[in-house]
Order: sequence, then C-alpha cells, then structure tokens
Amino acid sequence: MNNPTTTIRLVAALAFTALALAGCAAQSQPAASSATAAETISVSDAWVKSADSGMSAAFGELNNDGDADVTVTSATTPASSAVELHETVENESGQMVMRQIEGGFVIPAHGSLTLAPGGNHIMLMDLTAPLVAGDDVTLTLTYSDGTSSQITAPVKDYAGANENYEGGDMDMSGDSGMSH
Repeated sequence: MNNPTTTIRLVAALAFTALALAGCAAQSQPAASSATAAETISVSDAWVKSADSGMSAAFGELNNDGDADVTVTSATTPASSAVELHETVENESGQMVMRQIEGGFVIPAHGSLTLAPGGNHIMLMDLTAPLVAGDDVTLTLTYSDGTSSQITAPVKDYAGANENYEGGDMDMSGDSGMSH
C-alpha cells in the first residue's frame, strides 16, 4: 500500500467524503431566520379595558422567542373602527400624554414588551359597541415582515391612569373609555 497513486486517491476520497458530510450537516440545521414574526411572538396576560363608548385600550405582555427583533406595525379589531399603537410620554409642559408611536412596537429578540396602563398600549378608538367586563375582544397584530396573528383578550373593569390624548380631535369627555 505504499503506492503513491493509491494513497493520493484514498486521501482525496476521504477529503471529499468529509466535505460532503459537513455540507449535509450544515443543511440539516434549521435556519435561525426562517421563522416568521407571527411564529415567534406570543402574548400573555392580555386584557382590554371596559368602556360604554368612545375609546378603550388593550394591554398584555408580548413575548419574542425568536433570534431577531420583531416590530408590531399595526393592530385591528372588530370592536373598533380605528386602532393605534400608543406610547405614554411627558410633553413639554410636564403632562403625561398618549400619542401614536412612530414605527410601531419593537419586541427585542428573546425578550418581551409590556403593554400597560400609563405606558405602551393598543388604543381602540371609536368603539363599535360597548365593551362589557367578561366579554372577549379579538385583535389582529401585524408585523413588519407582513405576517399577522390573532389574540383574544378578556374585557375587564379598570379605573386607571387618566392620560390625555395628544392628537387633537378626539372627544375625551364623558364616559369615553379613555381612562386607562
């Protein structure tokens, strides 16, 4: 077996086999970016504030099990004719005000984002019917990759933070459901 040609052929065959097996092993690993945003996001402790008319808000914990940040770009629900993603911030005069968040909610990879009264939330504007404690509301969240997912949240009574809306033309008086 000291034939140089046989040794070269054997080494070449072993090298080719090793490369082929390495290629197969690499292909069998799932790609980290193959999961859609809708597949990596889960929601826990979701709820919606009860309201007779006007406005309400949805809250909960958005969890991202994926390897990349996910952005919620919009939300819809049959319970409201207009839905906005809101943040609560201090304005120039020191008042806490709600306003639509630019670019949507970013949920960090392997992290979470809390939607809570007095903070980030999903604002339901122009309710289509009263939201009564004990009922459920279905919301559809849309992500920056174009996928979406539905969540169901129970309606709960809550007397809360009473922020002002920094948008101008919404009627926040009376029992509008705006207090959250």
